[in-house]
Amino acid sequence: MLSIQTNIASLESQNAITTNTNFLNNTIEQLSTGYRINSSADDAAGLAVANTYTANTTELTQGVLNANNSVTSLQIVDGGANNISQILDRLDTLATESASSTFAGDRTTLNNEYQGLLSEINQQASNVNLNTGGTYNTNLTTYVGGANNPADAQVSVNLSGASNAIDSTALGIQNTSIAGGGTELTNNVVNLNNTAVTFLSGSATASQTFNFNIATATGNTAVGITVNGSAAGITGANVVSQLNTALSTYGISAAIANDGKLEFGGTTAFTVTGAATLGVNTTAGSVAATTTSIATNTSNYTADSAVALNGAGTAGGAFVGFTAGVGGSSESITFQNGTGSTSVTLSGTVNNNNGNATTLQQALQTLNTALSATGISAVENATANGISFQSASSFNINLTANSTGGTGNLFGSGTAASANADVGAVGVAGPAATASNTGNAIAALASLQGAVTNLGLVQGQIGAGINKLNYAVSLAQSQITNFSAAESGIKDANIAAEAANLTKGQVLQQASLAALAQANSIPQNVLALLKS
Repeated sequence: MLSIQTNIASLESQNAITTNTNFLNNTIEQLSTGYRINSSADDAAGLAVANTYTANTTELTQGVLNANNSVTSLQIVDGGANNISQILDRLDTLATESASSTFAGDRTTLNNEYQGLLSEINQQASNVNLNTGGTYNTNLTTYVGGANNPADAQVSVNLSGASNAIDSTALGIQNTSIAGGGTELTNNVVNLNNTAVTFLSGSATASQTFNFNIATATGNTAVGITVNGSAAGITGANVVSQLNTALSTYGISAAIANDGKLEFGGTTAFTVTGAATLGVNTTAGSVAATTTSIATNTSNYTADSAVALNGAGTAGGAFVGFTAGVGGSSESITFQNGTGSTSVTLSGTVNNNNGNATTLQQALQTLNTALSATGISAVENATANGISFQSASSFNINLTANSTGGTGNLFGSGTAASANADVGAVGVAGPAATASNTGNAIAALASLQGAVTNLGLVQGQIGAGINKLNYAVSLAQSQITNFSAAESGIKDANIAAEAANLTKGQVLQQASLAALAQANSIPQNVLALLKS
């Protein structure tokens, strides 16, 4: 049918133009943006999935930055630990130098450098935030992402606790020293370095005796060590040589302290008194004045009173052997230190059963047998009427007395002791470590070995943490790649296909426009019918 009112061909051409124009516009948009999905109308379901991949990629990208920042921080800490390791090497060198008995220099100078380096360790540990209680002395967590469970998305590097700090306190060397050790005799004023005088001179029989009470597993050994002089006298070095020759079998040593006075020390608990000089020149040339009890390798405690003890101990009451009575007589004593709690019961004879503390020697044997694993030793005190307890660390003593029907006790004057009396905490007194010129340095060397081990463990934690973070970064980067690929498969345009579609769309649009022009000319054919 030929009509001039409705041009069906033109309408169809217009629809085709609209369709082709939309197709061409969409193709141009994809080519311009590079994305297949530019609005939710393009692919709502695909866009939702792609957005999940985008979020994961964004999280992981920041997670990689977090992990790399954490690696950098741990590398700074590791550098500080390496530097502290070098300081420990220097401390070890200084301690080794001071530990030699032939060292002729000034140990005070060595110790000044040593203490300065301990302070430097603390400063450097603080600078890298791994001092005790520092910012990094905790469980460090880094959020990397890439997991549904937040706990699995974090990397933990546990540097918490004192064992993971790297200051001198955490390394166990804060109180070490390499200064000359030893404990000098009380009231001694004789300078053995004084070359203006000779000692024990004027007679071939001039001598001085030092009376030692030495703790043993079987009780107490009393030893008299005599230094012999000569008509011409002997030097201070010869005094020390004679003493060390006689004392070597007992684990005790003599030395001349930095101030020139005589000092004793060693690994065995002991008390000592110096007897008056025999022979001539008894004042200026005496080895030492008469003395009271001195400290041993760390401290000397006189525990013959039921009064709470301090670092120097208390006097007041001698040991009195326990005697039997109707209910017997005994004391239960508990010693508490870092090794644990050890109880000892001292008793007299009860019902024909022999007691273990009827004499001082018997009590010493009972105590040292029971305390052999604790580091606490019992030894007869300097006045030979009581017991001194000695230890390398602080300890507590608590006693319970039972004197019903009997007499005698360790902590009193012979009368019944108060029941459940708390002798109290016994603190360490005197110089630290072995009391000899080399004792502090030798003890420092032992502590430094532990410090090197502790620092190595911390460095291991730091290194393992860096490796964990690097592995986490590798995984995150792999996930970023895979998530990006998955997102690309959904959102990105196929440029090759869309380039072909552009040509197709352009041709279709041009063809539809040409067709529309032809369709619009069809109604003019009606005029031919109206011509006459």
